[in-house]
Amino acid sequence: MKYAIQAEGLAKRYSRTRALDGVDLQVPQGRILGVLGPNGAGKTTAVRVLATLVRPDGGGARVAGFDVVRQAHQVRSLIGLTGQYAAVDDTLTGAENLVMIGRLLGLTRAGARRRADGLLGRFALTEAGGRAAKTYSGGMRRRLDLAASLVGRPRVLFLDEPTAGLDPRSRTELWDVVRGLQDEGVTVLLTTQYLEEADQLADDIVVFDHGKVIAHGTPDGLKAALGGQVLEVRPVETTHLDLVRRVVADVLDVTPEVSQGQVTAPVRDPAAVPAIVRRLDDLDVVAAELSLRRASLDEVFLALTGRRAEDRRRDAEAAA
Repeated sequence: MKYAIQAEGLAKRYSRTRALDGVDLQVPQGRILGVLGPNGAGKTTAVRVLATLVRPDGGGARVAGFDVVRQAHQVRSLIGLTGQYAAVDDTLTGAENLVMIGRLLGLTRAGARRRADGLLGRFALTEAGGRAAKTYSGGMRRRLDLAASLVGRPRVLFLDEPTAGLDPRSRTELWDVVRGLQDEGVTVLLTTQYLEEADQLADDIVVFDHGKVIAHGTPDGLKAALGGQVLEVRPVETTHLDLVRRVVADVLDVTPEVSQGQVTAPVRDPAAVPAIVRRLDDLDVVAAELSLRRASLDEVFLALTGRRAEDRRRDAEAAA
């Protein structure tokens, strides 16, 4: 199997902080890898090392077959990078931004213009191409930024939280673009604050915490590792919540979560659910809702890191 990204033992320290502490990664060609983790877990540092923007203190990595330290120039010629914030020149038009990048990459003026026109059309920006980028909406700016990262026809694309702050429609539009890139054989490494995004796009997922990879697998595989299913019980009387919590904890031997009027807990053996129903019935507790569903990626994240990704994302947006 050919790998577009390979890293072994990557280490990076900032003062006393180990931003990366022995990170191993393998991304096959043409796959989308989703990278999750709490703020400060090392995700962006890993992207910066792989994109040759930061030199690692230890370990090594190869991107598109080239060493990120010894062959950084070759790596840069084969990758694209879109960061957390749109990096376009507000005073230039959308077309001028793309033509400028094409010229910097060595395209002729005519070639840069053709490439710019093609990308503007692909990202539904043709009509806006003659306007200054400062007049663009947030979603349009992000599409222009992604278009800019594709001018050089990269074989590997790094997307560091590309949809942060976008409305649902703009986010969905970018998802379609990413899927289209994969169809063309582009390998994508995607860091994201949105669990739904990783679930929708990623073939494989790695979870970072404290500079280490603490979990790796397919979305379905990680969910199955948590226990596969989740029990939700919402009593008619909210005063019964603690009683429900104690019954669920006793029968399933887990620590349930109580939130928004319901008790939630992972279930490894669905055969235990009837026992919970009988116990609640014996205690005269009536359930308004009782359901068994598949575990979500957010619950996997909570189990691995001790914090919900949604809470982490809201904190990040509030600090922005």
